[in-house]
Amino acid sequence: MSLTNPNIPEDVRAVAANGTQLRYKLMELTAQYPDAIALGRGDPDLATPPHIIQATESAIRQQRTGLAPVAGLPELRQAVAQKLRSDNGLPADTENVIITTGGQEALFLIMQVLLDPGDEVLVPDPRYTSYDEAIDSAGGKIVLVPTDHADAFNLRPEAVEAAITPRTKAILLITPSNPTSGIVTEERLREIAAIAVRHNLVVISDEIYEKFVYSPWKHFSIGSLPNMAERTITLNGFSKSYAMTGFRVGYVSAPRNFIEAMAKVKAVTTGPAATISQWAAHAAVTGPQDAIADFHRIYSERRQLMMDGLHKMHLDFSEPRGAFFLWTNSSPTGIHATELSYLLLKEGRVLIFPGTGFGENWGGYLRISILQSTDLLQEALTRMEPIIARYRATA
Repeated sequence: MSLTNPNIPEDVRAVAANGTQLRYKLMELTAQYPDAIALGRGDPDLATPPHIIQATESAIRQQRTGLAPVAGLPELRQAVAQKLRSDNGLPADTENVIITTGGQEALFLIMQVLLDPGDEVLVPDPRYTSYDEAIDSAGGKIVLVPTDHADAFNLRPEAVEAAITPRTKAILLITPSNPTSGIVTEERLREIAAIAVRHNLVVISDEIYEKFVYSPWKHFSIGSLPNMAERTITLNGFSKSYAMTGFRVGYVSAPRNFIEAMAKVKAVTTGPAATISQWAAHAAVTGPQDAIADFHRIYSERRQLMMDGLHKMHLDFSEPRGAFFLWTNSSPTGIHATELSYLLLKEGRVLIFPGTGFGENWGGYLRISILQSTDLLQEALTRMEPIIARYRATA
């Protein structure tokens, strides 16, 4: 499906082939419409739990604001290691953890330390395209591994193995997935782990959405499997689970020598994550976890509302097994997803990212987030319906 509409602004066309730039351009255009409903970014709209806010205020009042060690506050690293042991089954200790300025920095640091020029990383398609830039910045090469709608975008071990070449260095997993909200099931993770051991590959496991998996599906960490701790780099953070995107705290768990190498790069680039944010993260991981269950219930209700609304518009979507998104097949409208996203914004005042924001092969898909109240989600569906119906009728 090609981009043909002459009414698409030139500045949108100019970035249409770059997923990350396309997403930011559409957000920039959204600022022109004060009444727009944003169903684009994956930023939780719910309030940060009160005990985290209180811990942040307390750290400020007590002047615990000095510069933290580059790898992070020891108290936070220890707490994260404990969380990884109890929740994920990872054999992590304090020395296996580094605290980063959000997950975005984490993925760039990982690639800088892991890759030599020409190394290949197997990346599921569609994907979060910030990985494209991170791999490219380290001189690496992306090798796309296809996934498909009929399989709920679960990663197939046979497709992973078929993509391996002598230059393959690592396998990237994002589970639950951004953008598809699919998961890699435990059975397949076990098979992929066996492939990684057989071919002596590193596994990068992005688990930032781990707390939001919908029944009957469950999250499983590949690093907990035998022979995998020494070859698994686990990326996670606090932004999604605790609605703390603005605090900018992520973390990586990996073998000690890899963490030490990351800290050396971090020391000469960004330095330590903000101390106040780290104390907030410490309160999050060590304090009450009730808010996560509350968030899960809210997201489940919104997910069902959006699924019902899309069904009403006769739009199909892959089963959203986790995260905050519905990866929706927009091809029945007969127009490219970038055009449809622009028209939904201009005519309907609804921001939705096109599938091409997550890979060049996805011009027939939209990624719709559920990070608005049920009232706003319903209003967005109401605005979308006549536009979708009009293009479906002429397709």
